[in-house]
Amino acid sequence: MKTLVWSGPEKMEVQEAAVPAFGEDELLLKVDAVGICGSEIEGYLGHNSLRVPPLVMGHEFSATVEAVGAKTNGFSKGNKVVVNPLLSCGACNSCRKGLVQLCAKRAIIGIHRPGAFAEYVHVPASAVHLLPEGISPFRAALTEPLACSLRAARRAMEGHPFANVVVFGAGTIGLLSFLTAQILGASKIIVVDTNEARLRTPEKLGAHAVFTPHTPDYLHQIKEAMGPSGIDVIIDAAGFQATRSAAVELVNLGGTIMNIGLGIDHTQIPINVCIRNEISILGSFSYDKQDFYDALELLKSGKINESDWSEIRSLRDGDRAFQDLIHGRVPHAKIFLIP
Repeated sequence: MKTLVWSGPEKMEVQEAAVPAFGEDELLLKVDAVGICGSEIEGYLGHNSLRVPPLVMGHEFSATVEAVGAKTNGFSKGNKVVVNPLLSCGACNSCRKGLVQLCAKRAIIGIHRPGAFAEYVHVPASAVHLLPEGISPFRAALTEPLACSLRAARRAMEGHPFANVVVFGAGTIGLLSFLTAQILGASKIIVVDTNEARLRTPEKLGAHAVFTPHTPDYLHQIKEAMGPSGIDVIIDAAGFQATRSAAVELVNLGGTIMNIGLGIDHTQIPINVCIRNEISILGSFSYDKQDFYDALELLKSGKINESDWSEIRSLRDGDRAFQDLIHGRVPHAKIFLIP
């Protein structure tokens, strides 16, 4: 089978490999569609310590069941499925609390074991969800990033009914955070991104306004656009010093800043301002099982449509796709690869 192997910083090539063996409690899947995640771009650049080359990445994917293990139930060859790539032990302190995303023995398909940048992948049957007839494989492959965004948005908006929201970042996570904030009842949403082409999508899909940081005095303009009610919630899907500083400057007293973007680690924040203004600063990593289920239900319902902000490329062109993403040559929020 063909695989797209990351062998080091900015080095990715198509290689031949044997179709993987699979265990009694696993399924062998034929990959239908796999998305490129922002964290994989960081991995491709060599900035992500979790990913160690050589590695077949790919954790946002849908597939068709090719073969089933002897101890699996409820699946048969030809089933269309989506995979929750987050694997947890089920026994540690975090798992007992339902925080599977914080499992002490957490493993992620495409990081700790081979992922879906390949024609075939083997996965635990417990991670697999059946899909209904008719759902696009590309829409189904959005379940994982949508689960991340849904978790972040609803935690941020809890306690802020009909919130005014600013989202930093119009990549996949930022755009899905914008869309879920809409679904959750936000009054007004402003989206900010350095890539003006990407801002056309939220503008088209009902954002109150969009801004680029290149606009002079853009923070003042955001405040003016939002009006006297101000900004209750910031969702930072970028994660840089500039966005984190801007969030503190923009958010209302008693507001919430949700950090989901992992752009940089060390950041200076005026913590005394946050204390005096009772600003809640939260972080959101990944999702729990309910988030993944709810994300899939949203996609089944058709409330989120990826056709206007995604593009499809061949697995063979994977390295070029990564290069285009890191150099800002992709106007869409999402690239899907097909084997």
